[in-house]
Amino acid sequence: MSEPRKLEVLRAIVEDYVHSREPVGSKALVERHHLGVSSATIRNDMAALEEEGLITAPHTSAGRIPTDKGYRLFVDQISAVKPLSPAERRAIQSLLEGSDDLDDVLDRTVRLLSQLTNQVAVVQYPHLSRALVRHIEFVLLAPRKVLVVLIANSGKVEQRVIDVGQDLGDDALAGLRARFLGSLAGTPLSQLSQSLPAVVATAAPGQRQAAQALAIGLEALAQSSREERMVMAGTANLARSNVDFPLSIGPVLEALEEQVVMLRLLSEMAQDHRGVAVSIGRENPYDGLAEASVVATGYGPDSAAKIGILGPTRMDYPTTMAAVRAVARYLSRILGP
Repeated sequence: MSEPRKLEVLRAIVEDYVHSREPVGSKALVERHHLGVSSATIRNDMAALEEEGLITAPHTSAGRIPTDKGYRLFVDQISAVKPLSPAERRAIQSLLEGSDDLDDVLDRTVRLLSQLTNQVAVVQYPHLSRALVRHIEFVLLAPRKVLVVLIANSGKVEQRVIDVGQDLGDDALAGLRARFLGSLAGTPLSQLSQSLPAVVATAAPGQRQAAQALAIGLEALAQSSREERMVMAGTANLARSNVDFPLSIGPVLEALEEQVVMLRLLSEMAQDHRGVAVSIGRENPYDGLAEASVVATGYGPDSAAKIGILGPTRMDYPTTMAAVRAVARYLSRILGP
């Protein structure tokens, strides 16, 4: 069996199985694909593929289905990620543009990617270690209660209500806000805790207590903005494809719920020459994802944060890879400088 024909037969089996969810027989391959050989020859080819561990026979059927190894060889043979259609590109553009709020943009992004792929979509929040303070706002809610708002240049907004420990008027609070913003605008969030004591020290003695409370609030907001987080959409798609998880869909849902598992997996996935990373079945380091595949890519200035999808190993890899990469590129453009 020649290498090109082996790959052609494997490609035909993968495409038919992904489309129909039914094990594929030699007769169907001859009828649906122009392979240029007889059904008997295809049977021999399939026997060779099975011997190599690329396809297998489920116990209930005479047909064959791809193994993780078969999917891997199929994915590795995809020479280039196909571009999306103009209509798909316009849909992405119209859905993602028009918002400056990072939470809103990421929420729209995962919902869009989930709709495009019919899989669970996940996006990791951008790494904010290099994010800078863009704006600080203090809003007086009651004589001692202040809403502290910290906005990073990445678009991330963090806020919380704090007790400043002393009565403050609007003018006094505005003065403190001007002092903090004037000193801290452009400061990296990672260095905020080192810069805050100097700002507190410049406050008038009668406002020092409030300034200290505001500084503690800002430091807490900077810390929470650096925590690893992800947004997810489309878990209902998993339920619809539960036949693709014969062992149990439970461990897959647990992995999604336990965000640290997904965040670790995404951060460890290395993109290939096509700009995407694909982890198939038992290649996933987490046992609960042994029947799932993850397709991901980086986005943002240094592509450090990841966006991707999770679904059954029986997925349309070429279309999924194209959608993930296209959405990541639009997201990078929106969040870019």
